[in-house]
Formats: sequence, structure tokens, C-alpha cells
Amino acid sequence: MIDLLKKDDSNAFSEIYSRYAAVLVGFASSKLFDLEDSRDIIHDIFVKLWQERMELTVDRDLKAYLFKLTRYRIVDKIRKNITREEYAAMVNSLAVDYGITIEQEIAAKEIAHIIETSLNKLSPRVKEVYLLSREENLSITEIAHKLQISEQTVKNQLSTALKHLRASLTGASAVAFMVWLS
Repeated sequence: MIDLLKKDDSNAFSEIYSRYAAVLVGFASSKLFDLEDSRDIIHDIFVKLWQERMELTVDRDLKAYLFKLTRYRIVDKIRKNITREEYAAMVNSLAVDYGITIEQEIAAKEIAHIIETSLNKLSPRVKEVYLLSREENLSITEIAHKLQISEQTVKNQLSTALKHLRASLTGASAVAFMVWLS
């Protein structure tokens, strides 16, 4: 089946999909408790399978390989959800505990403006890597795959972007940040 897939045989791909997609969705939804997330994960796996069919190396049987990919994607999804939920809870607790004053709103807008200005000074590729990481919440591996660059390049560009932002925020917004925190 893998050999046919490597030869661009769409019927082989369809057969693999019909054999394993439903089972993988069931497995993923038993771990994630969300059918849509499970379907998205399996969809992404099969898209990746088709896109990388020429380089595909399956050590054991295909079913084990697909389940391994699914497990990795489930773990990634859970990690992202935990981070987002913790962040949302932190933001909600801040909003509940503290009323936002006009000064804080102005300071927050100033900080946002400084960040936006600083991002616009970065090279287009570094800015793109930063935005994929911070706004689309993609992992380093996902960014590397999407942009077709090495993971180390992604790490280096993220580091460059963060250093640049820190430097911009340190000098220009100390007062704004203090007002925002108060």
C-alpha cells in the first residue's frame, strides 16, 4: 500500500483513508472529548501523509504509524489547550479582580503600539515566524514545516524577534507598563 502511495496512486490513499480514518477519529475523540478537534487532527494527518508520501518511511505497519502520529498530535493539542485555558483563566481573574482604568487602557494601547511598531522593524520572515508562533499558536515544528525551513532557523528567528521586542519595550514603555500594572 505504501509503495502504491509513493507512486501517486490516489486509490491507495483512498483505501488507507477508508481503512483507518474512522478508527483514528474514534481514538482521538476518546482522548480529547471533542469530535471536531479529533476530526481536524485526523484530517491534518492525512493531508500530511499525502503531501509527504514520497519521503514516507514506515518502520512497522501503517496502522501503528498512523496511531503514533495521532498520539503525537493529541499530546500537542492537549498542551496547547492547557496553555490557552491557563492564559484565559489568568486574564479572566485579572479582569475580575481589577477594574481597568482609563490610564491603564491608554498604557495598554501604547504598549500595543510599541509592539506593533517594533514588529514592523523586523525582517518580513522573522516577523512572520513570530506571528505564527504567538498569534496562531503554532509549534516550532509546525512553523518549520509550514515555511519549509529548519526548526533551528525558527528558533533563531523567534529568539531574534523576542530580543528585539524586549529591547523596544524596556526603553520606551517602562512608565506605560507601570501604569498598566497599577
